[in-house]
Amino acid sequence: MKRGPESKRTLELVNLLRKKAVEEKVGIWKRAAEKLSRSARRMAEVNLYCIDRYSKEGDTVLVPGKVLSTGVLSHKVTVAAHKFSASAADKIRKAGGECLSIYEIVKDNPKGKGIILME
Repeated sequence: MKRGPESKRTLELVNLLRKKAVEEKVGIWKRAAEKLSRSARRMAEVNLYCIDRYSKEGDTVLVPGKVLSTGVLSHKVTVAAHKFSASAADKIRKAGGECLSIYEIVKDNPKGKGIILME
């Protein structure tokens, strides 16, 4: 019985995050790798209203799963996630925010400073 992700892309991302966690000595990448290595049924799904409630203007939010479009985003936020629903990405961009992949956020901010991990 398989107990984790089977997607090659997801496995590569988990390995990258684990490697960065050791190289940079940053716990956020290790926690994100643990959350991404769960089975698809237990993968995180975060709605926009949660991002809106727990972040403020200019924050960077990391979602080790999928961002869904329920709710409204009232401020500009940079969101990095494994996947986005199409309507969630549109709402984030309309609010003036950015949608990034986890690869991009690791490359731009290898130390993980100022990143909020949401699940």
